[in-house]
Amino acid sequence: MSSAPSRSNPDPIDDALTAAVAAVTARIVAVGAANPAVVVDGRSGAGKSSLARRLVSAWPGRGRVQLVALDDVYPGWDGLAAGVEYARETILLPHARGLLGVWERWDWDAGARAEAYAVDPSLPLVVEGAGILTPDVARLADVSVWVESPSASRRDRALARDGDTYRPHWQRWARQEDVHIDRHSPAERADLRVRVP
Repeated sequence: MSSAPSRSNPDPIDDALTAAVAAVTARIVAVGAANPAVVVDGRSGAGKSSLARRLVSAWPGRGRVQLVALDDVYPGWDGLAAGVEYARETILLPHARGLLGVWERWDWDAGARAEAYAVDPSLPLVVEGAGILTPDVARLADVSVWVESPSASRRDRALARDGDTYRPHWQRWARQEDVHIDRHSPAERADLRVRVP
């Protein structure tokens, strides 16, 4: 038995995200578009945001990549479907048509839309959030990704991230995710499926 330290990464989540980024970037390169739209879906705590941020950092091209997190779009705790439709209409549809998109951030404390952001149709776009991979959105995306993770891991990560703010709403949000999954089968619709421990 060797006493040499292991060369493997002791963090299986990091390994999974690194592999996922490599798979998604390969798909983006294969698409060959200068301004592809990538959507990343999955249940709360699955690793969508981490994957999206890493993807933007490792983007296989030059220039700026636009990243929109649906946590900034959903209109409150009952707004999964409404947030996805808002993102489709104001972000993804204009981008696909080569038009400037404008969306307003949801202020969770005020319960209202706040400052506006522009989406440049000439630049690549990544949109991540639970519920985003619907049939209508799939037609607008060049690459679609479903991120899956065990329930206990997802819950631990989500509550570690958002703590007591999210805890009372976990089941309420999960029911909306269930509806999305039942109606839209996002895992089967995705170009790529990745698993995060």
